[in-house]
Formats: sequence, structure tokens, C-alpha cells
Amino acid sequence: MSVLEQRLATLGIELPQPAAPLAAYVPAVLDGDRVWVSGQLPLVRGELLARGPVGNGPGAVSPGRARDLARQCAINGVAAARSVLGDLERVARVVKVVGFVAGEPGFTGQAAVVDGASTVLQEIFQEDGRHARSAVGVAGLPLDAPVEIEMVVAVRGA
Repeated sequence: MSVLEQRLATLGIELPQPAAPLAAYVPAVLDGDRVWVSGQLPLVRGELLARGPVGNGPGAVSPGRARDLARQCAINGVAAARSVLGDLERVARVVKVVGFVAGEPGFTGQAAVVDGASTVLQEIFQEDGRHARSAVGVAGLPLDAPVEIEMVVAVRGA
């Protein structure tokens, strides 16, 4: 068992099979020394974990719950990267993460929500999981998801 597989097990993370694309794209593309991971939704076994905007209003997804959903998006992104690399030991580092948060009008806590993704990537890859990042508020996301995460990963030995 590799160091990363042991770390995933210690963290209680089981990487899923990459989610089937919702349209005409692939979950991840290996191009030279980078893996470009398509936007990942908070799906588990093909089911969206929550729907609707992030905020504090009635029926909204709470910011704390959205942070957990961003974590799941990042886990799904790691699984998509593994699907094209074959082995996570090939990951040299996470270079960039972009988080999209569908918020209620006036919601400005995107950075705190996307921290759910950043934190789990640092737990998995440790120092190599530290990355550049953008956290963007949007009016809506596919399937009415509250959050979506995409990433770029550098590849070792490419």
C-alpha cells in the first residue's frame, strides 16, 4: 500500500469512481505534466448530496454544510485525477483550485466554503496539497448544486 493510500485510509476517505459527465466532456485530461480536472459536484454514488443556494435563509444550504460539500467535490476531483494517472503517487502537487459557490443574494462567504476543498487536499497531499485558489460566487450551478470544484494537478515524471 502506497503512502497516499495509507493516508487516505487513515483519513477515512475512499475514492469513488469518477462521476459520469453531465455533458460533452471528460472528468479529467492528462496533458504533458498537468492533469486538468473538470468541475466536480458534491456527488456520492451518483447522487447530489444537496441542492440550492448557500446562505442563511429558509431552505438554503448552510455555509458549514457547503464547506463539507466542497470537501466531497475535492475528493471527487482527486478520484478523477487518479483515473487518468493510474496512481496518485504520480501527483507532484496540487497547483490550482477554483471553487464556484452558488449563493443567495448578498452571500459573501465563498472563501470559507471553498476551504473545505483546500483543507482536504492538504490533508491528503500535505505540503504538496497547498495551492493557488479562486473562490467565485455564481448565480447557479449544474443540477442546482451549491458548490463545484475544479483543479489543476502537476504530475511527477511526466
